[in-house]
Amino acid sequence: MNPDLDALKPYPFEKLAALKAGVTPPEGLTHIPLTIGEPRLAPFAAALEALTAHRQAFARYPATAGTAELRAAIAGWAVRRFGLGGLDAETQVLPVNGTREAIFAFVQAALDRSRPAKVAMPNPFYQIYEGATLLAGGEPLYLDATAESGFRPDLDRVPAETWRDVQLVFLCSPANPTGAVTPLAEFEKLIALADEHDFLIASDECYSELYLDEAAPPPGLLEACARLGRHDYRRCLVFHSLSKRSNLPGLRSGFVAGDAELIAPFRRYRTYHGCAMSLPVQQASITAWNDEAHVRANREAYRETFAAVTEVLAPVMDFPTPEASFYLWPAVPDGDDEAFTRALHAEANVSVLPGSYMGRVGSSGTNPGSGRLRLALVAEVEATVAAAWRIRRFIERSPRC
Repeated sequence: MNPDLDALKPYPFEKLAALKAGVTPPEGLTHIPLTIGEPRLAPFAAALEALTAHRQAFARYPATAGTAELRAAIAGWAVRRFGLGGLDAETQVLPVNGTREAIFAFVQAALDRSRPAKVAMPNPFYQIYEGATLLAGGEPLYLDATAESGFRPDLDRVPAETWRDVQLVFLCSPANPTGAVTPLAEFEKLIALADEHDFLIASDECYSELYLDEAAPPPGLLEACARLGRHDYRRCLVFHSLSKRSNLPGLRSGFVAGDAELIAPFRRYRTYHGCAMSLPVQQASITAWNDEAHVRANREAYRETFAAVTEVLAPVMDFPTPEASFYLWPAVPDGDDEAFTRALHAEANVSVLPGSYMGRVGSSGTNPGSGRLRLALVAEVEATVAAAWRIRRFIERSPRC
């Protein structure tokens, strides 16, 4: 077997299961999980209807590039959403089976093992960035995202000699787990660094449609390119998904878009990889990308949940003001995220994810996730608020807090 497999760290939910092992919560309390970022709201019904209506197409092999109709729907959505001057559906768009699969695959296709191959990533982070890097023979470079930097990676702390060995930079905006949004000026700064030091930028924007201020949608990397007049999107790729936008995580549908010089070899890689999207799923995806009404309703539901939960927890927990995504990133009152998580499960039957499981010890010598929790506010508002009240009461009666 590939020896690089031994470098992979346990996934956060494996560590959580081990942490909770042997704990027996109260029998009279229903378990409320706030751990996995899996939408619990109703999936977009019209997409499921399209999937069923085209089920006979499961009898045909799909092409890696997807249908022209799907690529056109994706390009049209991206142009409308981010105010792009254009996006060539033939050369600058590639449908993928969700962002997780595509992110992992792109790192395998992109890294040049014949020279130093650092991959910069926010810290804390989505663990696929790290695992993909290790299995491609690269070296993770953790960019700490702390309260001092607005919970975004501080690009100014990376010295020029380090940038020279970087081949790829991951951004995640809105961020998992912090919910922070990268402003256009920071995208533009990173683009300038990429030009100077010759690296690629991969922007994971799968939470881009879950924002709390309807008048302030999060900007994106391609939007920054367009503002700079870079309509070829040189060095830049974005990753988008229907999982969160349309409550369709099981559909495994998303896209990669940007620099045609990167899309072409990545498409060739994927032809060998054998991960083309089935034709019925493509039809369902077209339906979803062409509809915004269900996405606005989705955002409204999350706003209601965030407003209710933050009202309950603000008196007892400190957290950054939510901007987007469906995560809350509170500090643990006593600073021990693992002990808090285990005790909360034991006493209140609520599961949360220790923030330290989302991060690594970075350049500062500390893990920026330590002492925090990731709360995934994905369920119906009643259940999520009930969990928030259990957390508050647990804190209020805990001598440790």
